[in-house]
Amino acid sequence: MKIVTLFCSLSIALSLNAQPKDTKDPKEKAAPVKDEKELKIIPAAHRTQVYLPLLKGKRVGIFANHTATIGERHLVDTLYTLGVKITKAFGPEHGFRGTADAGEKVDNYIDPYTGIPVVSLYGKKRKPSAEDLADVDVLIFDIQDVGTRFYTYISSLQEFMDAAFEHGKPLMILDRPNPNGFYVDGPILDTAYKSFVGMQPVPVVYGMTMAEYALMLAGEKWLSPKANERYEYYRRAKNSPPDTLFHFQIIKNQNYTHKSHYELPVKPSPNLPDMSSIYWYASTCFFEGTVLSEGRGTDHPFSIFGHPYLPKNMYAFTPTSRDGAKEPKLKDRQSYGWNLYGTKAEVLKKVDNKIQLKYLLEAYKLFPDKDNFFIKPKSEKPTDYFFNKLAGTDQLMNQIKAGKTEKEIRDSWAPGIEAFKKIRKQYLLYLDFE
Repeated sequence: MKIVTLFCSLSIALSLNAQPKDTKDPKEKAAPVKDEKELKIIPAAHRTQVYLPLLKGKRVGIFANHTATIGERHLVDTLYTLGVKITKAFGPEHGFRGTADAGEKVDNYIDPYTGIPVVSLYGKKRKPSAEDLADVDVLIFDIQDVGTRFYTYISSLQEFMDAAFEHGKPLMILDRPNPNGFYVDGPILDTAYKSFVGMQPVPVVYGMTMAEYALMLAGEKWLSPKANERYEYYRRAKNSPPDTLFHFQIIKNQNYTHKSHYELPVKPSPNLPDMSSIYWYASTCFFEGTVLSEGRGTDHPFSIFGHPYLPKNMYAFTPTSRDGAKEPKLKDRQSYGWNLYGTKAEVLKKVDNKIQLKYLLEAYKLFPDKDNFFIKPKSEKPTDYFFNKLAGTDQLMNQIKAGKTEKEIRDSWAPGIEAFKKIRKQYLLYLDFE
C-alpha cells in the first residue's frame, strides 16, 4: 500500500541553536552549539526547534536508552533542562541508561539524575499499561537501532506503537540513521517462528530506519488489531483543524541516505562496542544459537567467535566475566576460532553488503560433535530452537546440516528478499541505495 501522509507535515527547516551543551547535571542550563553546517548527518533528536513547540505544555513520556542523545548528552536530560515536562520514562533491553546485561530483566525505578519514574519494558512487561500512561499526554520514541531483525529494539518499537495507538496517545518518533541501512539480506521470517528476536516477515537485514520501519508496521497493518484500527482512524482524520494535537509524528534525520555509512557516536549496547562488531553482527549473531562463543566476554564481541573443540591452530581467546557480559558463554575456557576485528573500512570491504555465511558453514564443518552444534531446547521442536528464532525459519539449520553451499543458501533467500524490497520501497523517507 502507499505511504500515507503524516498527520503533521515533516519540517525541513532546522536550527540547532537550542541544543544544550554536554553536562552530567541535567539541571544545568543549556548552551548553544556549533552550526549544523559543520555536521554531516544530523539525527532527528538534534532538531529541537522542529519538535519542541509540539511538546509545549504537554506531559511527556519517553521511550529511550543511553543512545538517545543530543551530542554526548542524554535526550531526557536535555529536554529536562529545556523545561519539557517529562512525567515518565520507559526503558528497553539493557535499561534506560544502557547498563544492564543482554537479556537481564530490569525492574521499575526512579532515575537518580532527574527523579523521573522509569518503567521497564524488558522485564515483567513489554508495553506500557493504561496506568503507566495516565499522566502522559504525548509519547516520544528515540533509540539507536543497528538494523538487524534480531536486535530487539524494533520489537520494542512495535509494542510501544501498539500501546500508544491502543490508548489514544499521540506518538512522536525521533529518527536516527541505520548503520546497516545500506543493504538488505537474509532469510525472511516465517511467522511460525515469531518471537521477541523477530516479530514480522522481514529479512535479517531490512535496510530501514526506525521511522521507516514504524511506517511499514502501520501501513502493512502489522500492529495489534486495535492499534491498526486506531491508526486508520487517525489517518482518515489527517485533515483535521491545524490546532488538533498530532497523533503520529515523525521527525526526520538530515543529510542521511541509505548509501550512508553512519558511524555511531555511542555504542548501542554493551556487546556492540565498535563499528566492527556492528557490521559483523548480522553474520555472527547466529552463533548465539550454537554452542560456540559469539565473543561476549572479549574485547570485540561478534568480531571474535569460536569454541574449545575447534582446531588449536586457530585464533585463541578466553571469554571472561565483565560489565555487560557477567556470565558469557564458555566463560574462562580457552577457545579457538576467528578474530574478524578491523577498521571500519576493512570490515565494510569484508562484509561486502551481505551476510557472510562462510564462517558459520566452516564452523559447522570443523566442529567434531555436529549433533550438538546447535543448542537444543528441551522440547526439541524446530520452533523452540533459538537458532531458528534468530534465522526466523528452520530452513537455514536444515541447509547447514545438509551441507548446502553458501550460494545455494543465498539463492533460496532471493525470492523473499525481492518481494520484501517492493514492500520496503513504499515506506522509505530517504534516498535508497539502489
